[in-house]
Amino acid sequence: MSGIITRFPPSPTGYLHVGGARTALFNWLYARRMKGKFVLRIEDTDTARSTQASVDAIFEALEWLGLDWDDGPYFQTRRFPVYLEHIHKLLGTGHAYYCTCTPEQVEQMRQKALATGGKPKYDGTCRNKNLPPGDTAVVRFKAPLTGTTVLEDVVKGNIVFQNDELDDFVICRSDGSPTYNLAVVVDDITMGVNTIIRGDDHVMNTPKQIQLYKAFGCPLPLFGHVPMVLGRDRTRLSKRHGATSVTAYRDMGFLPEALINYLVRLGWSHGDQEFFTKAELIEVFNLENIGRAAGVFDMEKLLALNADHIKATPAPQLVAPLTPFMRAHGIEIAADSRTEKAITTLSARSKTLKDMADQALFYFQNEISYEPDAARKFLTAEALPALKSLTARLEALEDFSEHGLEETFKAVMAETGLKLGKIAQPVRVALSGRAASPGIFEIAAVIGKQKTLARLHKAIGHIEKG
Repeated sequence: MSGIITRFPPSPTGYLHVGGARTALFNWLYARRMKGKFVLRIEDTDTARSTQASVDAIFEALEWLGLDWDDGPYFQTRRFPVYLEHIHKLLGTGHAYYCTCTPEQVEQMRQKALATGGKPKYDGTCRNKNLPPGDTAVVRFKAPLTGTTVLEDVVKGNIVFQNDELDDFVICRSDGSPTYNLAVVVDDITMGVNTIIRGDDHVMNTPKQIQLYKAFGCPLPLFGHVPMVLGRDRTRLSKRHGATSVTAYRDMGFLPEALINYLVRLGWSHGDQEFFTKAELIEVFNLENIGRAAGVFDMEKLLALNADHIKATPAPQLVAPLTPFMRAHGIEIAADSRTEKAITTLSARSKTLKDMADQALFYFQNEISYEPDAARKFLTAEALPALKSLTARLEALEDFSEHGLEETFKAVMAETGLKLGKIAQPVRVALSGRAASPGIFEIAAVIGKQKTLARLHKAIGHIEKG
């Protein structure tokens, strides 16, 4: 195992959205590629908005994607003693101090600074007062007043922050709870995290975090800030662009491998290759090829990629993920050769598992209904002689394989003088209820002799009734 340790720290205030999933994926892939560790941490200090339901939803989404973690899950609300210990370290080394300025006073300082063309920040009133702790006191970090703080970013390159534009930020609230920047740095230090890949909305937090690392005397991790995921109108991805929840894509019938493939390509590249298995991604993923431009989420591209993954997945591996979609139609499927053969006939025709389930119904239903237009067009008196001849020949057929079925159709074509299409289309509607389906020999072989003959007799009766 290498020394690389990455992490994913979601806040449990809702579902796992696709932007968060991509961040988790980048960290997971890099840890797997480097044979390192991937840490899961739940940042639940926003107790007013954090819920157990959201925690469960995050776990569910990560497990569906197959992003397993090596350490954790840690919960920040269970780590307050660790944070307070580190806050007292900073107080003891002179890197932090107590401040009794009220929120109203701090707001006045900010407004005053703005009015004179400065940055809206705390002016350091309590910085050198050596105040004791008190019920209303917060703890502020004593930030450097001069020089620069440099973020060396593996994605964005170096970003330089002027220290005189930053302020003495709060690291502990008056109620004793740590603030975000303090908790994150303490977590990453104590968990050994040395590689941080996250969204570029965190860039402005990073100089404060770098200053905290230095105050603790700890080495800096490698930082990589990746661009946001945008909608097609190039605004931040939101519900108006469609589903943003990872599990919503599962429920729409996407394969986790396809969503992973699509998300990783939103901001990372490996030559011109578009289709990746998870194993291939682990083999080639690197930080150098993460792009600086925002990724634009395109549902049509995701659908096309999902279709490719369905096509490339062996039928036995599709039975379990297809099962809930068939169950939604009231049909239980078994993991047997018949189900696998049905899936094989549909895998090249399905964009999603939901799509596949809709198309697969006729294989498993005892009774099918005809699409009105298909029945009107193809179940006609003109088709009746061929259907009767085919049915009689199939009743006597012992080799009910695709080859045997094809030879039987050829015999009917020779007898009637009809081309295959004139015979196959009425048979297609008779067997599937639809004008479009997989190959007629394939579906008859899957349905089997008994059900095929029953459906042909039903179609003949339908025509004769007029």
